[in-house]
Amino acid sequence: MPELPEVETTARGIAPFLIGQKFVSVRVNQPSLRWPIPSDFSQRLLNEVCVSVTRRAKYLLIETETTKILSHLGMSGSFRLVDSKTPLKLHDHVQILVGSLELRYHDPRRFGCLLWADSERARQLIDNLGPEPLSDTFCGEWLYLQSKRRNIAVKSFIMTNSVVVGVGNIYASESLFLAGIHPARPANRISFARYNNLATQVKKVLSCAIEAGGTTLRDFVNGQGEPGYFQQTLSVYGRAGDPCKRCCHAIGNRMIAGRNSFFCPQCQT
Repeated sequence: MPELPEVETTARGIAPFLIGQKFVSVRVNQPSLRWPIPSDFSQRLLNEVCVSVTRRAKYLLIETETTKILSHLGMSGSFRLVDSKTPLKLHDHVQILVGSLELRYHDPRRFGCLLWADSERARQLIDNLGPEPLSDTFCGEWLYLQSKRRNIAVKSFIMTNSVVVGVGNIYASESLFLAGIHPARPANRISFARYNNLATQVKKVLSCAIEAGGTTLRDFVNGQGEPGYFQQTLSVYGRAGDPCKRCCHAIGNRMIAGRNSFFCPQCQT
């Protein structure tokens, strides 16, 4: 599933080509995504001028002069900018023409969404989200205070959207490794100093992933159809049984809250 770095990469990739441009044609080929694309989608966007492309958590926000779209990429979604004459792919569900280029939403599993940001469904998705991990609000003190009454595993804790947004399974595993914290350790049994370090590592991991264009483990490509390369630097995720890059002990794997969690039994306590 595309996570925060993948969505940020997408936003940065398509923004220069959309901002200031008019949507001269809008076509919905398949409205049945996770939630139906609004029936007035094409009508409301036609001839609108894009004013911003931003991200909130794992959601992409495309704003025009009068409206705003909220999109989630689901399990396999992607936005691609292609020449308008490029043949359609089977799962290109939405086409938005901007000059000679076309923005296409592609989603084989159709688990993503395209909603009006002011709709009740969209507000339910974003109104109660926690701070952005790359913001000043997110810090060790914030994590420490939020953890006081949480005895859940720390990995689940930092993947909770009301605590911090966008720290998905891959990046939680990597951040905890760099911080030397075992993913199953109860959140309320971690010191302030260790949370300070963890917050620093979360910021570091996400920033590096964004610079590398995200992590391509299944379907993700950026706005130009290119894969991300952060997976080439992964320390623990997906490496069960391989030697730890620090101590050479075999990387472990266990289920935590229904998710595969990778860690070094020697380096993480």
